[in-house]
Amino acid sequence: MTIPAVLNNFDIQNAGLTVWLFKKSGGGAGAAPTYTGRWITTEDDLNIALKASIGEARSRIEEVQEYGLLAQNNEGSALLIDTAETHAGLIVTQSANALPQKKVKKEKEVINTDFFVVRLTHGDEVLHVVRRTDSSWKTKKRKGVIDIGFRDNALELDNTPSFSLSKYVDFFIAGDRIIIPHKANFEAVLSYREAHANEFVTLQTEVEFAQIFSDLAPLTAFVGSNKIHLRRMCSIRQKGHYKDQAFMANLRQHHAAHGLALQFDGSGLIVCTPNNCRDVMTALLDHRLASAFSQNVYDVPDATQVA
Repeated sequence: MTIPAVLNNFDIQNAGLTVWLFKKSGGGAGAAPTYTGRWITTEDDLNIALKASIGEARSRIEEVQEYGLLAQNNEGSALLIDTAETHAGLIVTQSANALPQKKVKKEKEVINTDFFVVRLTHGDEVLHVVRRTDSSWKTKKRKGVIDIGFRDNALELDNTPSFSLSKYVDFFIAGDRIIIPHKANFEAVLSYREAHANEFVTLQTEVEFAQIFSDLAPLTAFVGSNKIHLRRMCSIRQKGHYKDQAFMANLRQHHAAHGLALQFDGSGLIVCTPNNCRDVMTALLDHRLASAFSQNVYDVPDATQVA
């Protein structure tokens, strides 16, 4: 899949630039997070460096694929999701106008910033570039160090606060699409993963899901609050194979041949145990695949249907 033109064709070098610093609160239990954004004056040399790093980050993206709960990308690829599916609109709205009352005026408004946004504008086009901050922005980190500088071949005390802006990009907000080089940070900033636990609770109450098990308790205990397991359960719900009677019949018939340690009771219901819950999830994800060429059976982290 090609990079969206709205990102690929954006004129970074000739764009206007504003840096916004955001602090985040809330966002748990499926609720929308609260963002507090302030813009800060930046000098020309910093603007040039930021634009160069953003251009480099864009150039590293060679391909994109649709975002999925289990989808993974590498250093040369990015994930893609609709802006409307996330809380990114809250960031876009807050950073739309650099009003005087929103300008940073005190150091305390900078310290403990959670992420920063470089807002680029060129004509009618707007590109938001988002990156989480590192420990140099945190009060706890700053209290535990003595700031020093190297001048005239010697170290000296430097009482001027210093902060680091990463050259890397966590995600681009480009119109109605978000391009994501760093999945984990994207999910953290937009509280995208917080909904997984709630979705699993909803899944447990879904009759079509609950009725394929003799008892859901062992699976619920196995998943617990494990983020990877919660992702898998959400993906199971999205795929919905458990609703397909033909899929479930094939699973009962062929699970052993594919190395899945599943158990079924006399009524054909899945019997979950602490030892087989992982295989239950693999089966319902349809992630145990057989090669028609080598006759080998594989576990796959994600699957894209091609035929």
